[in-house]
Amino acid sequence: MKYSYFPGCTLKTKAKDLEKFAVDSANVLGIVLEEQKEWQCCGAIYPLSKDEIATKLSSVRSLASAQERSQKLITLCTACHHVIKRVNEDMKTDDNIRKKVNNYLQLPNEYSGEGEVYHFIEIIKDEIGFDNLSKMVKIPLTGRKIGAYYGCLLLRPSNVMNFDDPENPSVIEEFIKALGATPVKYPYRTECCGGYHSLDKKNISKEMSLNIISSAHNNNIEEIVTACPLCKYNLEIIEEESGNKITISYFTELLAEALGVK
Repeated sequence: MKYSYFPGCTLKTKAKDLEKFAVDSANVLGIVLEEQKEWQCCGAIYPLSKDEIATKLSSVRSLASAQERSQKLITLCTACHHVIKRVNEDMKTDDNIRKKVNNYLQLPNEYSGEGEVYHFIEIIKDEIGFDNLSKMVKIPLTGRKIGAYYGCLLLRPSNVMNFDDPENPSVIEEFIKALGATPVKYPYRTECCGGYHSLDKKNISKEMSLNIISSAHNNNIEEIVTACPLCKYNLEIIEEESGNKITISYFTELLAEALGVK
């Protein structure tokens, strides 16, 4: 199974583990992640202004590149996934954006949102299957109480992201269970960590992240897994300050450990 892989900037710097463990695990699972040769930063934030075109161009370049190869576009970073998938929806549904983007890019073939964007965990769920994944596990994570942290970007807006139920998701819990660990649901697993306030309104970000850590602690969770580098950063800071002793990991790290490649 070959896919066009968009890594994004952070996975080459502060979030190298998110990528490394994904690539190592993909080799075991029979998934080939072909990194795009000329990818550019997705911008990290989806532009809400309807006439904002420039910041969407890099996403369309990657989408068009994957489409030219008849491959699905795969992401690992929650923010990248959110931006690229929403831009793809714009190209499908907004005539004005589609026309302006194509006029600017002058691609060999106009792009109109024909491509497919998937998160790595969706590929595991849909094309490997959690039952098959559990059979590949070499080191079951038995006895570990792990909480999934979805945050906001994977799930919302639900009509575009189509990742899971935005109020009561289960896909990451199913993933955790397939690896042999015990998934624990807790109230704040789908709440925002305040990521985009981290620089200008630190107190707000801290309060929001503390709510998540406290919620996990109150439910006897020993480890939280996420797919978002910024969420991991915020939660680690609060975990250290609060002294709750909850490990914050990338979901790919958990996967690599269970498959015996960490």
